[in-house]
Amino acid sequence: MNPILMTIPESFESERLIIRAPLYGDGAAVNEAIIESIEGLRPWMPWANKIPTIEESEINVRQSRLEFLERTDLRLLLFHKETGRLVGSSGLHRIDWQARNFETGYWVRTSYEGQGYITEAVEAITNFAIQELEANRIEIRCDARNIRSANVAERSGFTLEGILRSEKRAADGSLRDTMIYSKVRGVEF
Repeated sequence: MNPILMTIPESFESERLIIRAPLYGDGAAVNEAIIESIEGLRPWMPWANKIPTIEESEINVRQSRLEFLERTDLRLLLFHKETGRLVGSSGLHRIDWQARNFETGYWVRTSYEGQGYITEAVEAITNFAIQELEANRIEIRCDARNIRSANVAERSGFTLEGILRSEKRAADGSLRDTMIYSKVRGVEF
């Protein structure tokens, strides 16, 4: 089946979060969260080398919306149920629809760090991928120096498969090692 014909829910919930596809108009909330969190994002996210304008954030959100509709990338925004504030961003990326393989990535707004929101989101997104998208494999890739990201993967039950040495350029230009965690149908779920 062509993935563009798939009916994929655009919103689901965890205990404290509404997790949903980006919508036109979300750019201002994303921009506010990025500005608050830019120093914490810079070491890990190449796109955080400069602070975007609200317009640039809105363009990015609209591109993500189109990619969601095309089923080429499923970005998901994380909103706090009680306050409606953007907590962070995640999604399912590097999609292989034939094999039903996905990669999840994430970042959290500074004011919500250390409170378990990303672990909660990763677990909900993993369950969504398994139940709604019939995932066979879900990966988390992170810079080997990003201990907090690796801890999320481990707390969420992902298995470290290996480390790709000098695999990518880090945001600072140095070569970095990439840790690859996964959950695989028939093994972890």
